[in-house]
Amino acid sequence: MISPIKGKRFYSTSTRFDKDIAPYPIELLLECLVLTVHHLNNSRSQRILWLLEELEVDYEIKKYERNPKTMLAPKELREIHPLGKSPVVTDEDKTLAESGAIIEYLVDRFDDGTLRPETDTPEFLQYRYWMHYAEGSAMSPLLLKIVFSEMPRQAPWIAKPLLKGISKIMNKEYINPQIKLHMNYWEEELSQRPFFAGEKFSAADIQMSFPLEAVVAHNIDTEKFPKICAFVEECQGRPAYQRALEKGGKYSL
Repeated sequence: MISPIKGKRFYSTSTRFDKDIAPYPIELLLECLVLTVHHLNNSRSQRILWLLEELEVDYEIKKYERNPKTMLAPKELREIHPLGKSPVVTDEDKTLAESGAIIEYLVDRFDDGTLRPETDTPEFLQYRYWMHYAEGSAMSPLLLKIVFSEMPRQAPWIAKPLLKGISKIMNKEYINPQIKLHMNYWEEELSQRPFFAGEKFSAADIQMSFPLEAVVAHNIDTEKFPKICAFVEECQGRPAYQRALEKGGKYSL
């Protein structure tokens, strides 16, 4: 169905266009059915905005701001999902959390075959792998780096020297080597093909963009990791990515 609002595609899983709602204007019905992205600044929910722009689907954004001291999400997000995390998407009577689950849901519902390889192909196996790897493996050492960087900064002054020492050891002995291991893996994979699932851009690249953007944002060695840098530049140059930034606001990693 074509939405008369903004000329974009409109989809609904509901078939309840019966006599109880028929008298209402179609514009009002469409407004009630538009997706809502509960978007936290400087978070992985930016990927969801980007995906929706690639899919050319109407959606609304409800913005939330991190606490500038703790960098935690506001308690209002817990009213949407018990964990109070972002991204969260509400679609009609459904509430979805977790980046990978949201991306798979949106691709299943709206994609016309552009952002996901055909099933029973080697590309689809790669697609599924990277969709799960991004959060299951890639983000773990990056999150540890954030935690151990924040510990001494937020600690009481008397504990700062001790926590700085612990943070330095953890970064040197475990976290940085793990991040480097993953970066070498990404570089090797992107040396074999331009995108993670094959020759064509897919939703797996949207899912993988966050960890790669994170390492590039922290002064990556461009000569040692040219494929990672080229991939991030390719992603950030896409028109849909730029539209998502305009709507969701720029973010730092």
